[in-house]
Amino acid sequence: MKNLFLLQESVQYFKEDDPLAGTLILVSIGVILLIVLVTNLVKNGVNPGKRGSRGGGGARHFSAFALHRAARTYGLRKEQIKVLEYVLRSSGINDPEHILATPSSLDKVFKRAYKQIEKSANTDEEAQQRMGMLFSVRNTIEMYHNTTPAAPSTQHISSNMAAVLAVNGESYPVKVISSKNDGIQVDCPRNAIGSLVKFPRGTRASLAFFTKTNKGFSFDTQVLGSTDTSFGPALVLSHSGRPKAMTQRRFRRRQAALNCDFHLVRIEDSKNKKQPPRMVVDPRRMTGSLTDVSIGGCAIKTSSSAAAGSRIKIELSTVHTALPIAVLGQVLRINRGSVSSAIMHVKFLKVPRNAMNVINALVFEYVDD
Repeated sequence: MKNLFLLQESVQYFKEDDPLAGTLILVSIGVILLIVLVTNLVKNGVNPGKRGSRGGGGARHFSAFALHRAARTYGLRKEQIKVLEYVLRSSGINDPEHILATPSSLDKVFKRAYKQIEKSANTDEEAQQRMGMLFSVRNTIEMYHNTTPAAPSTQHISSNMAAVLAVNGESYPVKVISSKNDGIQVDCPRNAIGSLVKFPRGTRASLAFFTKTNKGFSFDTQVLGSTDTSFGPALVLSHSGRPKAMTQRRFRRRQAALNCDFHLVRIEDSKNKKQPPRMVVDPRRMTGSLTDVSIGGCAIKTSSSAAAGSRIKIELSTVHTALPIAVLGQVLRINRGSVSSAIMHVKFLKVPRNAMNVINALVFEYVDD
């Protein structure tokens, strides 16, 4: 009987619920889960005490996939993407798509990278090579911004945007009222005395518009009719796909005031017919001042201009180079500013790498004039 009583007590013990024991088990499981969560957050570099840059998630991390996807859109090559990834990672940039779409922010990052190359390169050759790759990336991105339309199609042109309507050789300043409907509504143009100008349906025209950064785009269209809007009478134009950039200038151009020298360069046939003609630099030195410059060419104000079509050697001194840089160019055209001076517009034909790096640094304002 005693053994039976003990057995009954044991059975009763296992059947009864112990609230304290259950609570301890739940707390233990919760602690384990919390430790696992915190460990994963630490491994991923997230501070659980801070909110992310987008909404309530954790802090945003650098995404190589996002970078490569964005870089391909900008036309960057594989080696350029590697340079860009290194620069952005080194600068702690975690949103490559945003930085690539914002030239002013991108230039701050690239300027720091340029200064770092100046300080850390072991040799001038290494510095020039790294700077050359840096600027190849920057110019490729710049070219994309300069040649990509402000809108993917005419249906995405912003309202209230300034535009110029060209019809039959006449130009009329207008504003875009709306581009969301079947047609593009613009202010009804007016003539010199302020009267409304009406055009028959089907009249061919072109519309040019300008962004806030003064980049111009245009497209061909035709008149669909006219209508009344809350902004007044409007002309309705047909949609026409993707607008085209009005300028072929792909690279950034910067206004400058830099003294320079230039020499005429003539081509002489070689005495040996098997050898190509050689370039001979005239020793006579002429002086001028660069008024603007890009990696594709420059404008020189001078009192002793060369003839259009002439080849010239340009020598430019800056505080950032121990020796003057020299480039070979060709005079495209000449604009007479006054009786005693003219502006030569020059296309670069041959630019050594060190000279190209100096010009890029000036154009993007990574150094002062």
